[in-house]
Amino acid sequence: MKELPVQPVLLEKLYENQLAIAAAVEELALWVEVRWDAEDIAENVRSALETLDRNADFINRGINELRKDRSDL
Repeated sequence: MKELPVQPVLLEKLYENQLAIAAAVEELALWVEVRWDAEDIAENVRSALETLDRNADFINRGINELRKDRSDL
């Protein structure tokens, strides 16, 4: 079995953490919205999460490029 270089694996784990944090924060936003009828707070949280969503695609493509570049060696 070919050992993968640490950089793409590290980035992939960071990406997975980003997705997990985003999901947890979204759940908290839903809870705040329902519990305290705080739509404005929930909307602010969702706006911040949009940044994570926008960056997630780029991060994922970068990881795939790193893996592809390494597989050519």
